[in-house]
Amino acid sequence: MYHDGNRTLQDEFGSRALADRLDEKLRRDRFNDDDAAFIGSLGFFFLATADAAGAPDCSFKGGPPGFVSVAAPDLLIFPDYDGNGMFKSLGNLLANPQVGMLFIAMGEAPRRLRVNGRAQVVRDDPAMAQIPGAQLLIKVTPVDIFPNCPRYIPRTETLALSEYAPAPGVAPVEPRWKSFEMFSDVLPPRRR
Repeated sequence: MYHDGNRTLQDEFGSRALADRLDEKLRRDRFNDDDAAFIGSLGFFFLATADAAGAPDCSFKGGPPGFVSVAAPDLLIFPDYDGNGMFKSLGNLLANPQVGMLFIAMGEAPRRLRVNGRAQVVRDDPAMAQIPGAQLLIKVTPVDIFPNCPRYIPRTETLALSEYAPAPGVAPVEPRWKSFEMFSDVLPPRRR
């Protein structure tokens, strides 16, 4: 779980024993039922990836609650929806499958869960037919799953889901920026 850089700072700040205890007591490589329920209740998460050279990228991923699911103790899946077409995160995953995910609840009971693992971008999975708006599917095999202290999480309230979140039987809403003249000649057709 820790490399020399982590250990240097743990030793400098006297936290090596605490870090080891946290690893021993909280870290796991399989999802439990509580993890699955928490992840399935959320409508967003943060995704960290890096390209083949290690240059990082962090992205917000959102959808209807439950768009990310724990399919098995060693498998998490989420869809890729239509976006800006840059494919920064997923392109990185094709070059470097290492992934970091942060699931965070900012309501009455703040909570966060980190998931680090290996991701696979899948194009032709039958499960995609059951996920409105999915153009690709990402499968993550966890390596490190661990809760993180919620003390600095602000308490906010979700007022409404995004109108852009895919829903069964509802035509996708295009973002306003896709109607700008500067993009009109380069927009790709919507993929299903």
